Amino acid sequence: MNDSSWGAPQGAGHWGAPEMRAAPAGPAYDVYDAQQTRPMPIVPDVPDAGRDADDRDDRDQGAGRLSGGPLFRDEKPQEPMSTAPPPPQKKRAGRDLRAAIGVGVGLGAVIVASLFIVKAVFVGVIAVAVVVGLWELTSRLQERKGIKAPLLPLAVGGAAMVVAGYAQGAEGAWVAMALTALAVLVWRMTEPPEGYLKDVTAGVFAAFYVPFLATFVAMLLTADDGPQRVLTFLLLTVVSDTGAYAVGWRFGKHKLAPRISPGKTREGLIGAVAFAMVAGALCMQFLIDGGAWWQGLLLGLAVAASATLGDLGESMIKRDLGIKDMGTLLPGHGGIMDRLDSLLPTAPVVWLLLVLFVGSG
Repeated sequence: MNDSSWGAPQGAGHWGAPEMRAAPAGPAYDVYDAQQTRPMPIVPDVPDAGRDADDRDDRDQGAGRLSGGPLFRDEKPQEPMSTAPPPPQKKRAGRDLRAAIGVGVGLGAVIVASLFIVKAVFVGVIAVAVVVGLWELTSRLQERKGIKAPLLPLAVGGAAMVVAGYAQGAEGAWVAMALTALAVLVWRMTEPPEGYLKDVTAGVFAAFYVPFLATFVAMLLTADDGPQRVLTFLLLTVVSDTGAYAVGWRFGKHKLAPRISPGKTREGLIGAVAFAMVAGALCMQFLIDGGAWWQGLLLGLAVAASATLGDLGESMIKRDLGIKDMGTLLPGHGGIMDRLDSLLPTAPVVWLLLVLFVGSG
């Protein structure tokens, strides 16, 4: 084998190397070459924040750059990206406002049409809303708490309660309420006794909370100016909710009841009272026979209070159940019960004050 492939050429003895060398047993490099090899300088690592995205990609793909630092000593790392917090974003409503407005307008059209065309049709609308509300409430109670309030006697008794209130007034409503409670007690006896007390208690509560309170809306309708009274009741409740939402969303800073409903504020309550009092004065002056504007101020104040308490009451129920909405039937609103929450406790308040102000006529 030619020795020139391993070391110095022949005749290079003046370097002090022999004319012929045996191949070393180790790796294939010459001792002379090894002595001339200089170690590569060690470049200290620097944080990876100064490297751009392409450098990081090359490193990840096995490129020949040193890991963790720049290629040359005089290469300065780039300035790190700013960590300043983004500018605050504008408040947004928690629900789909387009869907909510569309559904609200549609429901309003159905209510107004049935209210001023045929009173009996509007009574049917109330009964349907009551049955759907009972279904939502009893379904959530069973799903979240294992409480089996009997739906069938509640639905039949609730619809009968609304009709009885319209046909016979307060006496008819009370009788129907008592019979519905009795039906709940008897119906539940067909099942095992475990949980009987909580089931019938929830059933009687549901009968009072939904159909009995809704019966006062039907009782408003029995007066000569019944459609105007019902319209006043609906307008004041909606205006109160709208005032609370608009003012609270724009100016709300102080929580009204943070443990029950964190979204409600004291500023929103002030907005509800102001809006409802103005609307009440206008409604009593121009819609109710024999009404006066100052009566409307009192009526609006009472509606704002009852609507707020009703909303907080259902929020308390939903917090206990661990849910946000009672249902999903109405896009942008939730379920029927999520729209009845402020209407139900307001109905008897409006009915009573109108009877005191202008009579039951």
